[in-house]
Amino acid sequence: MLDQSRTDALGDALYNALKSGKPTPKISVLEPESDIEDAYRIQLRMLQRRLDAGDSVIGKKIGLTSRAIQDALGVYQPDFGQVTKTMLFEDGAIIDLSKLMQPRLEGELAFRLKEDLMGPGVTTTDVIRATEYVTPCFEIVDTRFEDWQIRIQDTVADNASCGVFVLGAAKADPRDLDLSLAGMVIEKNGEVVATGAGAAVQGSPVMAVAWLANTLGELGIGLKAGEIILSGAQAPLLAVTDGDHFTCEIAGIGKCEMRFAGRAMV
Repeated sequence: MLDQSRTDALGDALYNALKSGKPTPKISVLEPESDIEDAYRIQLRMLQRRLDAGDSVIGKKIGLTSRAIQDALGVYQPDFGQVTKTMLFEDGAIIDLSKLMQPRLEGELAFRLKEDLMGPGVTTTDVIRATEYVTPCFEIVDTRFEDWQIRIQDTVADNASCGVFVLGAAKADPRDLDLSLAGMVIEKNGEVVATGAGAAVQGSPVMAVAWLANTLGELGIGLKAGEIILSGAQAPLLAVTDGDHFTCEIAGIGKCEMRFAGRAMV
């Protein structure tokens, strides 16, 4: 296990990369013997720097839930990160690429909770009962490292590679849908570029949220009423560039849309 001073230094380096737009060396290179526990401690340090600067946590994200994303990054287990107020954009937003470093886009389903969830022992039935509504969303993932050739400790330390996210205005009651079967279609500039279904996310987005609640519960952390939970990508990562317009539609729920402007930092 890395000592606290080293953990803090690596978390500070990630925060500085976030603010400056200048990549930092990978954890897996600097500390090849580091493990996932070390990585989450680094993530918490990076998060604390954001909170100290005035940001606030509004939910969680689950990453690396689908085989398509795992294959793309060569990382074969789920992880989680925190989503904060400054990461949130509303449906129809224009995202400034100059604020991001190496962005890629994912389409997924977001859950808004109306009740707390505290694992272990949380079931899919518990997740459905605790959910106020679900909505389509885009997560724009990003890396603060030199490139996307990362290992599990890199993405975990880097807040599960979260950049920003766009939350759809369309809402649905998860009791009215089979979220494992609900199909997703992503269009880029009017053309279909990706499709998927909820079953791509650990069998169902509901199962992914239950996994998160139980994993965090073992650490003494609960999911809170009012939090937004990003359940994981249902389709492959997509490249983005200046002027791109994206829509994400999930059957039975509706659409989310967004546009990019400017150029990425690196």
